[in-house]
Amino acid sequence: MSRDRAIDPNARHLDESYAIVARAVTFDWTGVPLQYIPHEWYATHFWNVMHLVLPEGERAMADVFALALPYIDDRRLHEEVVGFVGQEATHASSHESFRTYLVAHGVDIEPILQRIRFAVGVVFGDHGLIGRAGKAWMNERLGIYAAAEHFTAVVGEWLLDNTEFDRLGVDPTMLDLLRWHGAEELEHRNVAFDAFHYVDGGGFRRARTAVIASAGLAVLWFSTAAYLYKNAVATPRTGKRRLRTPWPLAFARASRKQLIPGLSFLFVQLALYIRPGFHPSKMGDIDKAVRYLATSPAALAAQQ
Repeated sequence: MSRDRAIDPNARHLDESYAIVARAVTFDWTGVPLQYIPHEWYATHFWNVMHLVLPEGERAMADVFALALPYIDDRRLHEEVVGFVGQEATHASSHESFRTYLVAHGVDIEPILQRIRFAVGVVFGDHGLIGRAGKAWMNERLGIYAAAEHFTAVVGEWLLDNTEFDRLGVDPTMLDLLRWHGAEELEHRNVAFDAFHYVDGGGFRRARTAVIASAGLAVLWFSTAAYLYKNAVATPRTGKRRLRTPWPLAFARASRKQLIPGLSFLFVQLALYIRPGFHPSKMGDIDKAVRYLATSPAALAAQQ
């Protein structure tokens, strides 16, 4: 099942021989500007949400899928979940490094972290449940995280396809982080869904948890981006009397300029996910991920 990681970027991957592995990437933020999308504060903060929200969420996700491993007897799926757990842990630490960079530049992120810790640790924590109740709650969390993975995989493909970032000259280190993460989300897009269906697979639970996941992601993402956008340190004003564009208008403008996904994205993807017969393999092109990971500066450095 394993495969040499020195992948030919022009070759199509073979699903039966492709292994999901964690890449020990690192990023040097020296000299990276706070406004790494030139002249676009709101779009910059929209992607900053990944650095603030995802570390706790992805560690919690990794913990839940690790709990599910004893229930997965299929050897291939078991191996894929192990690789998935490793990748999610690496994503968390990579984004956390830029979180440290924001703090070093005076951005107060503690109010956001308190909200995220409450959501992940209290609302979606294990609550000390055991036996049948513990198993049912684990299945519920698997469903929520499987749905969340669908959204992150689609966003990952959006990042790989987006050419506006290249045209604008987005900082190359940050662009590599975003696309490396997006490529790995696309690479393992089937795993969380397959694990959830192997362990539980209830259609009603899938629909219910997808609504919970999409609502939770939307609230956290928009509130966090709005907080950063309104923060005087995170978003310096260019003139004392210049009024900042209200964040809903800034969101619409950034979306129109193809710097962030539009609002319809969430509803379209939710409708697709809850449709009977849906499977992530029917969407996207994993070869995009393979090609990018074969050329990503951070992934190549980790390979060496």
